[in-house]
Amino acid sequence: MGIDLPEPVYDSDISLEETLVNRRSVREYSNQPVTLAEVSQLLWAAQGVTDQSGSRTAPSAGALYPLEVYIVMGNVQDMAAGVYWYDPALHQLSKTIDGDVRSILVDAALGQTCVDEAAIDLVFTAIYQRTTGTYGDRGVRYIHMEAGHAAQNVCLQAVALDLGAVVIGAFYEDEVSEVLNLPSEEHPLYIIPVGRK
Repeated sequence: MGIDLPEPVYDSDISLEETLVNRRSVREYSNQPVTLAEVSQLLWAAQGVTDQSGSRTAPSAGALYPLEVYIVMGNVQDMAAGVYWYDPALHQLSKTIDGDVRSILVDAALGQTCVDEAAIDLVFTAIYQRTTGTYGDRGVRYIHMEAGHAAQNVCLQAVALDLGAVVIGAFYEDEVSEVLNLPSEEHPLYIIPVGRK
């Protein structure tokens, strides 16, 4: 059964320009938890549905949407630690793994301690066949472009929420896949630690 997320907010007191000016990689976080409303907003920014046709916050070649988003929760108010999969169509979470795996994920990420110290880690994965089935090998490029769009959305949303975030590409793909128990067709592309500054 899915966990309904709070409805995302579609406006704020901070301008897009201000988020661009203030976006920085933040690798140190306080021990303060993030809220489920903040998690909801970050996930919506990453891959949220924006209209009835199913369009999302980040552009996707052919509207094929090859990205999947997982959230590794460790310090979220009123939420159990674990790994959750985000369902954009329903704006819901489904738990896939019980318990806090941040300390294991940090090993897969070459010992980058921000992965363990962040309240949450968003992990973007790709199912390449969704796009390469239509665009052939060039689809790989399109998927990587899409991941960049989605990651920047998360970073700008984090600024708007006064949270710190950093994008990480240095990790052992096989180990991340094992920690998250990913299906064989899914390949991790990004880890984005997020926490309160």
